[in-house]
Amino acid sequence: MPTLPISGNEPHRHRQVAESFGSDAERYDRTRPSYPDALVEAVVAATPGPDLLDVGTGTGIAARQFRAAGCRVLGVEVDARMAERARQHGIEVEVAAFEAWDPAGRAYDAVVSGQAWHWIDPVAGAVKAAGALRPGGRLAVFWNVIQFPPGLAEAVAEVCQRVMPDAPFDFRAMTKGALDASQALLGKTADGIRGTGGFGAPEQWRFDWERTYSRDAWLDQMPTQGAFTRLPPDKLAEVLDGVGTTIDAMGGSFTMPYATVAVTAARTGAQGRHSARSGPVRCRPGRRPAPG
Repeated sequence: MPTLPISGNEPHRHRQVAESFGSDAERYDRTRPSYPDALVEAVVAATPGPDLLDVGTGTGIAARQFRAAGCRVLGVEVDARMAERARQHGIEVEVAAFEAWDPAGRAYDAVVSGQAWHWIDPVAGAVKAAGALRPGGRLAVFWNVIQFPPGLAEAVAEVCQRVMPDAPFDFRAMTKGALDASQALLGKTADGIRGTGGFGAPEQWRFDWERTYSRDAWLDQMPTQGAFTRLPPDKLAEVLDGVGTTIDAMGGSFTMPYATVAVTAARTGAQGRHSARSGPVRCRPGRRPAPG
């Protein structure tokens, strides 16, 4: 899932979780998956120019992909530790919560956010994005949705519930259809975009892919997930031991299906001074998917 459901279904109010990922920025950067090339190609193909703002850039995973596609990228990141890691990869980053970030008169052809928009107020974030975009610019926020293989979801949920009974996360969601469970978040995101009055109708895009994990590779990534970043070491070790035992019983590895889902819309409005140019200047062209 993009993030496990939090009590009240308002993850952006749990800022202490949003600001905890930098506790091990190196591990996050090393183990978290990137995004399908087809997604990057679709976004840049629908974007009128090369200037891109990456919201919640983290360690710059998505930013580096868009830079490789020919975009000029500025990141905004609330966690200074994550921002420093992104800078080590050559990404320019400003440290701020996006809702409070000052564009200082700058405007962009695209605002994107990978695996981070759920930590941002969906209304205030959409308003800020609208104000930072040139007319015709593209807002695209996206997540890698984990679709656990049969057996693994139940085992992970059981050990997490046992070790972390008071955690604010709904671990049972792991055992449900991941895409179905994501619809509430995607719906709130689309509603926030509609509420600005500054965008065309939001669309959903979807890209399916998969990755095979060894036991060690999956356990290496787990501590970077929001449910575990603030967990005491002894409790984390207990979770990892229980999940590792399950993966051992599956033969020591498994294939994880992913669906990368995006909510995207174009900025409306009259042509402004920021967007005037002799002709459209795109990032490297790609292919736009049919709405999912």
